[in-house]
Amino acid sequence: MPEPTASDGAPRPPRHRVAPRARTYWLLSRATTLLVVWALTLVPAALWEGGRTWLLVAAGVLTVLLLPAVVLAPWLRYRTHRWEATGTAVYSRTGWVGREWRIAPLSRVQTVEAKRNLLHRALGLAAVSVTTGSAQGAVEIQGLAADVAEELVSQLTDAVARTQGDAT
Repeated sequence: MPEPTASDGAPRPPRHRVAPRARTYWLLSRATTLLVVWALTLVPAALWEGGRTWLLVAAGVLTVLLLPAVVLAPWLRYRTHRWEATGTAVYSRTGWVGREWRIAPLSRVQTVEAKRNLLHRALGLAAVSVTTGSAQGAVEIQGLAADVAEELVSQLTDAVARTQGDAT
């Protein structure tokens, strides 16, 4: 399989988008954070008259800061998050403010795993983590459909087993 590069030599975006349900996952995750913030500020404000003003101001400021992440981030993340697995490497591109490319050569892969938390399961999603010996951490592909994640893990496991040598 060809490497993801454009004709001018610059990296091209990886081919695959995450599952459309990833938007719902990100929305619910961010909304949960906002609800926790409200609980931590509004409940004490209701119970403690002396700190009510400051707690309400804190709740308002945090709401203004977090609301764009709840409303906009899921759709922006969906537009920018991409992934691809070729015969030589796994690629991911994340970020809607700053972009991050992560590339793991198959010859350096140590582990491949699918992760599914409770919300992932409810939405039929999974995350795939490809770990190398790099200090930078794993290549994470968030928001995959569960069946796509299982197939990707299987394909990567087979490809890594067939890969000769170590790219060190």
